[in-house]
Amino acid sequence: MRRRVAVLGAGRFGAALATALLERGVEVVVIDREPEAIQRLSSSVARAVAGDTTEVEVLREAGVETCDAAVVTISENMEGSILTTLLLKDMKIPHIVARAQNEIHGAVLERVGADRVVYPVSDMALRVARSLVSPTIEDYMEVCEGASVVDLKAPRQWTGKTLAQVRLPQEYGVTVLALRRAGGKKKAIVLVPSAEDLITAGDTLVVYGPDDKLRRLAEQS
Repeated sequence: MRRRVAVLGAGRFGAALATALLERGVEVVVIDREPEAIQRLSSSVARAVAGDTTEVEVLREAGVETCDAAVVTISENMEGSILTTLLLKDMKIPHIVARAQNEIHGAVLERVGADRVVYPVSDMALRVARSLVSPTIEDYMEVCEGASVVDLKAPRQWTGKTLAQVRLPQEYGVTVLALRRAGGKKKAIVLVPSAEDLITAGDTLVVYGPDDKLRRLAEQS
């Protein structure tokens, strides 16, 4: 069954998120106060509703109760984002992500039920900083404190070798979750690759591990 995610707020961040989810095969529900924003997405998402996310009737009309997760992107309206998060918690949405303006806003969102709080400006700054310090790291996502998933550009010396031969778990204490073949097409992603999978030129490895070990790997690759 396809995952179903509600995106509450269709501004630049919300619209970009909805598009990224659609590209990954997720069924998306969008709610926004502005009819124009809804109109732009209505032809591509499963359901698009113009309305106030702080009204439970609007959430139910959009089918938010059937979603596996919800993302509250309306950080500019602090009161609205907090109330929306609280309503989602009351509706027992399994996973709630909320966008915050600052740490105080984020602390309140966590208190009322957000499972994860994101800070887009600071998160993006950290991503850029990491990419400048470690050019082989193309992207990263913090999974928990002290551990992350990174997209690591395979260095030339790994080309033509199997995962068993580069010995990442043994030498660095990290796990390869996927291989993204050059070109980045969905069909070119090898999930849970075997030790015998060959690394080819231009491949990206999706790697999970402790931050210190990932840093060491990036420095030496």
